[in-house]
Amino acid sequence: MSIILVGGGPDTVTTPVIFDRFVKDVRNRAGGSKPPRIAVVLFDREGSSEYFLPAYLEPLQSRTPGQLTPILLRSNEPVDPETFDDVDGIVVGGGPTPDYLAGLQGSAAAIRTAVAAGVPYLGFSAGAMIAPQRALVGGYRIRGIEVCSEECSEGLDELDVRDGLGLVPFAVDVHTAQAGTLSRAVAAVAEGLMDRAVAVDENTALVLRHADLEDLEVIGTGNCWTIRGSGRKATVAMLSAG
Repeated sequence: MSIILVGGGPDTVTTPVIFDRFVKDVRNRAGGSKPPRIAVVLFDREGSSEYFLPAYLEPLQSRTPGQLTPILLRSNEPVDPETFDDVDGIVVGGGPTPDYLAGLQGSAAAIRTAVAAGVPYLGFSAGAMIAPQRALVGGYRIRGIEVCSEECSEGLDELDVRDGLGLVPFAVDVHTAQAGTLSRAVAAVAEGLMDRAVAVDENTALVLRHADLEDLEVIGTGNCWTIRGSGRKATVAMLSAG
């Protein structure tokens, strides 16, 4: 099992270690008998993928020969779960978090099965936020009180927690230091919307070999913040790479 949750899109990744780690895990999964097949999921709005897709494909192509299969999500067009059969890696990109979750909800079981069988998962921003069992998909208020900037709301008002892909048992927030979303993750835990959460800075990734906060690694240049609830309180710890 290899789950890599990145706190921003590939445009925020200046350190090579994040793509290096994922490609290494993909190669190990493929075993060298054939070029690896990697599914790259990206939301497309009126052709936007033409601009954004190279930021995902080029770092992969430069590191490994293989078959890169773009999977373009569009509103009200769920992905066929069979898309994730026989892949050696899964990349889920950044963009509108609710739309990513809507497009991949029907494939959640297929993605969980693949990851449990050892297929590496690399989630950028939205792709990291939808990975949990219960996913924080947006919003900027709790009971009408602001807990982060409206710019981070994904067009939602109250914090919205939905069933995610089920890869990890804690919620994930992203762009933490850069967008000030740590307060949202802390508030969500303190209010009991979830028991645990992780908030990840840009150019930083949380790496898990097991779906547990006790066995994790931080790579990149920023910090990862873990939040645990106790009643109406939340305890925050900061983890750095190294």
